Amino acid sequence: MLTEAENEALVRVGPGTSMGELMRRYWMPALLSRELSEPDCPPVRVRLLGERLVAFRDTAGRAGLLSEFCAHRGASLWFGRNEEGGLRCVFHGWKYDVDGNCLDMMNEPDAFDFKAKVHLRAYPTVEAGGLVWAFMGPPERKPPPPAFEWTQAPETHRYVDKTWEECNWLQGLEGGLDTSHVPILHRRFEEGSPQPGVDASAPLVRGRAPEVVVETTGYGYRYFGVRELASDEVYVRGYHFVMPFTQIRPGADFTGGDLVAGHMWAPMDDHNTMVYNWEYSLTDAMEDPQAVARELGSGPGEVDDRFRKARNQDNDYRIDRALQKTGTFTGIFGVNTQDHAIQESMGPIADRTVEQLGQADRAIITARKLLLDAAQAVADGGEALGASASVDGLRAADRVLARASDWHAAMLAEMHADGARA
Repeated sequence: MLTEAENEALVRVGPGTSMGELMRRYWMPALLSRELSEPDCPPVRVRLLGERLVAFRDTAGRAGLLSEFCAHRGASLWFGRNEEGGLRCVFHGWKYDVDGNCLDMMNEPDAFDFKAKVHLRAYPTVEAGGLVWAFMGPPERKPPPPAFEWTQAPETHRYVDKTWEECNWLQGLEGGLDTSHVPILHRRFEEGSPQPGVDASAPLVRGRAPEVVVETTGYGYRYFGVRELASDEVYVRGYHFVMPFTQIRPGADFTGGDLVAGHMWAPMDDHNTMVYNWEYSLTDAMEDPQAVARELGSGPGEVDDRFRKARNQDNDYRIDRALQKTGTFTGIFGVNTQDHAIQESMGPIADRTVEQLGQADRAIITARKLLLDAAQAVADGGEALGASASVDGLRAADRVLARASDWHAAMLAEMHADGARA
């Protein structure tokens, strides 16, 4: 369990908080590139690390991320006109470029050149992997742009979306790092069922409770769930945790293969999280990328235009109690929706002072320590753990191996594009 002070330090992400300042040392996913569909398209509201922002794509195709509120009288720029290289406030016509420079003032005489004295808060952006990323920290601390293997995969080999989770970011991250819940919460009872989940015949379900092995690295850690099978085999499921909120996991088929997937839990504010979901193929183009969305519960009709789930806490996630008896462990449709239902059920911010953690929670315990230590290092003027570390080529894998084999060496060779790496 944590102390109340430790829990508060981990969950608060606004400006000036220790975790918020740590987060600002990394590139943050701000929105999907496709939300800014073309130059001069309508702007998009973004909430990130407790700040209200607005994103737009200018005439040259550049993505900008500005404070939502005009520097003049504080009107929302979401109502703005996206025109001729900038976003213009409709209240008095002040216009800003992607760097926050004021280009024009329709209500001020040109002779005073007042616009040269005005600058709106703006964050630098890059686009990679179908996302617009923002750096919200000190310019002199800006790390290299994100370079995960999935961000460099061809668009034909990749799927990415996002879903609004209505609770604190740490609940989402800790749920993702918890390998022991997967064959329980996500279990389905009928082989080949259209209900998303894990079949009872999968080695993940047939195996015994996992031994969790965690190994810290320069970017965070890698971890393994090692499950003994009834035969002379083990099932090993290997992941990466990349600071501060990224998990890389095996693909959605739960049976081994050439799919790698993952999540990023980007804090909107203390009580809301935007979860970015991605999956990519190491070999062939993805024949049906929307199959990933259906499995996760974020396909057509499952989220609204704000990316809020149709199955949410207001309607009890449309839980089907009859299905829960015979079809799936939860009676809730969608793997992510099952996760969110449980994580949101803990309240907007979970009370970690009363929990009882066991061996299966090693990955969660280690992540908390890394985050607290990293936040303290930043507060002391140091570098953020992993902010500049290489993550290119990090992969996840799950395999059935002989019990007598060196499973660790075999998994390391699978979990890095260039083979085993310390």
